[in-house]
Amino acid sequence: MNTALIGIKRHGKMPLGPVLALQIKRQARELGFDLVGITTANPPLHADQYQQWLANGCHGEMDYLARNVDKRIAPQKILPDARSIVVVGMNYNVEAVVPSGGVAHSAAGTAATTPAGRIARYARGTRDYHDLLGDKLQQLSASIEALGGQAKWCVDTGHVLERSFAQQAGIGFIGKHTNLINRSLGNWLFLGEVLTNLELPADPPECLHCGTCRRCLDACPTGALVAPYQLDARRCVSYLTIELKGSIPVELRSVIGDRVFGCDDCLEVCPWNRFARQSSVREFCRRELPLLVEFLSWDETKFHEFFHDTPIHRIKRRGFLRNVCVALGNTGDASALPALESARLDPEPLVREHASWAVEQIHNRQENRPLC
Repeated sequence: MNTALIGIKRHGKMPLGPVLALQIKRQARELGFDLVGITTANPPLHADQYQQWLANGCHGEMDYLARNVDKRIAPQKILPDARSIVVVGMNYNVEAVVPSGGVAHSAAGTAATTPAGRIARYARGTRDYHDLLGDKLQQLSASIEALGGQAKWCVDTGHVLERSFAQQAGIGFIGKHTNLINRSLGNWLFLGEVLTNLELPADPPECLHCGTCRRCLDACPTGALVAPYQLDARRCVSYLTIELKGSIPVELRSVIGDRVFGCDDCLEVCPWNRFARQSSVREFCRRELPLLVEFLSWDETKFHEFFHDTPIHRIKRRGFLRNVCVALGNTGDASALPALESARLDPEPLVREHASWAVEQIHNRQENRPLC
């Protein structure tokens, strides 16, 4: 334990817990986190809602969310003797980049259908946020251990109900779109947690501030937000283009539009984003992408070389090209047909199936095109 901190406690100037909390928060900000708060390691307030959500099957094929539920509702199952949770947030809001040959989706939320397709803002950069946040959380954990505590860090792949703890720690509130909103940064936030056995003073929880607004519910293209604060992931574009490993249901393909990885529609319309500012993290800046038809010629090696450090790599070539085919089926014209015809011969059955569907959609549009 830091002897200077022991001296402070002995002289009665300040209890040790608040001193440690101040040091931890200072270190979190020095590491680049925009938000930091502390809550107790008691069960999360939304534990019952989460279990009911699973019971209703709203998680779809994301079986990992139903595993280790005991850890999600009892932090001591992750770190024995956990007493406090340090919750951090990092702003990932970045401007769009105009790709060659297409018009990009703008940061303001106005979109034009484009041959380049749309990728969720969090995945537009050059590095997977899991790795970037993980490195910083590991350093924050080391700082906590240097203060005499035990520490275990998590990002969203860990068994932690992170948004619930984030609201309890006061760094934001869960909006009707089920994502965390900070009143100073909007809803473009990555979250991370460090569980510790240190007894730290808890920050006051944040209150809900959505009021009567329902813009996010109205903006959802598939109706996945079935009610305020209730998401049926099985209809969510992010689930369909990222988490779903097999075929995208035919009845939902047309509403996916030109989205090839995730969806920001419910996030874009949130009024709290008027306070959002640009992220200073270089790795989150969007890079230029090829047009959609070019992706269809990429083999496994090319896909890996281009996307290996990004969130897109997790869905693999087969999943990404499946999405590309759907986007071209929804927005492409005759110029996309040669690439799609080649994709109908792809080694991956999943790609062949969705390429055939896309070709059919384009032909149907051509046949129904009104005569001049």
